[in-house]
Formats: sequence, C-alpha cells, structure tokens
Amino acid sequence: MFQVLTSSWALLLGMLLLMVGNGIQGTLLGIRGGIEGFSTFEMSIVMSAYFAGFLGGSRLAPELIRRVGHVRVFAALASLISAVLILYPALADPIAWTIGRVLIGFCFSAVYVTAESWLNNAATNETRGKALSLYMIVQMAGIVSAQGLLLIADPAGFILFIIPSVLVSISFAPILLSVSPTPAFETTKPMSLAALVRTSPTGAVGIFLMGGVYSALFGMASVYGTNAGLSVPEISGFIATIYLGGLLLQYPIGWLSDRMDRRTLILAAAATGGAAAGAAMALGGGFAGMLVAAFLIGGMSNPLYALLIAYTNDYLEPDDMAAASGGLMFINGVGAILGPILTGWMMGMIGPQGFFLFVAILMLSLAVFTGYRMTQRAAVPVDETASYAPVLPTASPVAVEVAQEVAIEAQHDEAEHAAEDARP
Repeated sequence: MFQVLTSSWALLLGMLLLMVGNGIQGTLLGIRGGIEGFSTFEMSIVMSAYFAGFLGGSRLAPELIRRVGHVRVFAALASLISAVLILYPALADPIAWTIGRVLIGFCFSAVYVTAESWLNNAATNETRGKALSLYMIVQMAGIVSAQGLLLIADPAGFILFIIPSVLVSISFAPILLSVSPTPAFETTKPMSLAALVRTSPTGAVGIFLMGGVYSALFGMASVYGTNAGLSVPEISGFIATIYLGGLLLQYPIGWLSDRMDRRTLILAAAATGGAAAGAAMALGGGFAGMLVAAFLIGGMSNPLYALLIAYTNDYLEPDDMAAASGGLMFINGVGAILGPILTGWMMGMIGPQGFFLFVAILMLSLAVFTGYRMTQRAAVPVDETASYAPVLPTASPVAVEVAQEVAIEAQHDEAEHAAEDARP
C-alpha cells in the first residue's frame, strides 16, 4: 500500500479534491433547491440529470480521449466543471440546473476515466488490487469530508458554490504536473446485454436495482433532509454517515464474500439495508435512529455493487470478465437515471418518507429475487469463485475493468497454486 501511495500520491490527492468538490455540489443543490422553492419533482429531474450525463460520459469519454489525449480532455473538463459550479447560484432555475447537472455528470465521468487509466498504468500486477482499494478509500473520504465543508457558510449564498469550483480547479494541478507518461487508452468491447442477463440474472437485476438505490442516496438524500425539516448540520451528518457506512463495511463484506455462498451474502445485505430503510420510514424516530439507518443502508448498498460484480464473475470465463464490465455499467446507469425520478415521485405522493420507501422497496426486491434464484441454480463452490475487488458505483469503465483484471489475476494465481500442489 505504501508503494502505491508514494508512486501515485499526486493523482490520489487530485482525486480527493475532486471528490470533495463533487460531494459538496451534490448535497448543496438539494439544500439550495429547497431555499429557491423548487418542487420535489423538479429536484428529482435535476438530480437524475447527473446520472444521465455520467452514463453518456462513460460511453463517449473513451473516444474523446483517443481523439485529443488525456491532458487536453483534463484541461477542458476542469474549466467546464468550474464554470458550471459557479453558474448554479447565478442561474437558479430548474432547467438551467438540469443542463448543468448533465454537463457535470459527463465531465466527472470523463475525468474518472482519465484518472483511473493513469492509476492503472502506474500500477503493476502486484499492486493493482491495492491501488484500486486505496483509490476507493480516497473517493469515499472525499465525499464524507465534503459534508463537513457545508457547515462553513450559508447555503443561501455563493461561498459554498465557489469552494467546490476552486477545489476542482486546484485538483488538476498535481495530476497534470506530476503524472507521467500519458498512458495508452483502450477499453474492451462490451458483452451483449442479453448474454449478460442469461449468464447471471441475479447480477444483472441486482446491478440495475443498486443503480437506483445509489442514485437515490447520492442525489436525493439532501432533498429528503430539506423536505423533512432537518438543519444543514443534520443533513450533512446524515449523508456523511451513509458513505461512512459504505467505507467501513466494504472490507468485512468483501472478506465474507470470498468465504461463503455469495447469494446468501447478497440476500442478507440487501435484506438488512431494506429493513433499515423500512424501519426509518415506519418509525420516523429521532435523528440518532436516522443515523443508524443511514449507516446500515450505506454500509449494505455500497459493497453490494462490488459484490454483484464478483458474483457475476463467478459465472464468466476469465476472458469474458472485462467484456462484461461495460454491460454491467450500462445496466447500473439506467437504474441510476430512474432512481431520483422515482424517489421524487414517491416523496411527492407520501411525503419525505417516500425516500426511505423507495430504498426499502429496491433492496428488499433484490433480497427476494436473490432468494428465488437460489432455488433455480446451484451455488458455485466457494473455492471456485472469483476474488472480490472493491469498486464503487461512481467508478468509470476503467475502474470496473481494473477490478475485473484483479479478479482474473487472482483466479489465474489460484489455478497455478492448485496445479503446483497437485504435482508429485
């Protein structure tokens, strides 16, 4: 881990600042939208727009990078992100914010593709898994720490929009000045969606549902907090707890996934997260109870993304794992676009608690579907499963493919060790 940190500290520092900037704007817009008098439906469209832009960016950014190169893409997107962040308070209109969120989502997707390809290029086969883990920790730390910065100024003013703009601008300096050489960029041709669904129905359905859950948490948690009458410090603490749960429980769940039937773990994690969301909705208790629910929801939902990828890999040949990543990301992206819209609709129908209802329905649906699939196909023996590699729903196709490569390398290593043990 120390070797990865010393060789890639500039890139990781830049990504930390980027995630702080992105984390602030995601939460801040939900709070500011309430101040500006935007309806819940309008805010759901605004929040959904980010994921539409992100999905589009994940498909188009690789070609853009091939045409003009990493450095030019970085420089262009940095200025565009900073400009949009500054314009949000100046153009307080739902349509303008929706357009801005599409642009922000597209830009961050392309930025992640570029940074992650650089990180992958700097890593060796021996350090790639550690680099991916450290990158995930940096991402989560950035989002969590961003929530604390919301407390230093009034959301009704301009300062909180200037801060992420400055952070994003600064973040590119260590990356562009320190990272060398520019890596070659290639992505694998994706597997067809039909083949992916046939190979792993649980993986495909689960990735779709978790896309909806993650986008609801990332996009609508601050809208929920505003509608529920929470103060800014309470909203900040609520959202930070969601991501803190995802960070702290990622590795225990990953450890378990390599030692038991993954479908049982998927069912248990989804049921736990769904039950926590259902309890938060039904009980409507105090803020402390809400934080417990937030920790469990985040702690179950974030690791489930990587767990579902690992489970899908169990039914793929090593040569097909990288190809499956594009399809998984597309399915997840479609779910992410729908998540805020459906959450906003439910909140409009029954009030703020519709936020928890939506999360509960999706996570419990995953638990039920997984239980059904357990009756349709035998489990893969634990000693034949692919390795779990931590990866977040915010990852670009590059990070997902790197996670697949880590799983492939681990599978090859296990096969070699087994062959050596079998020799007389």
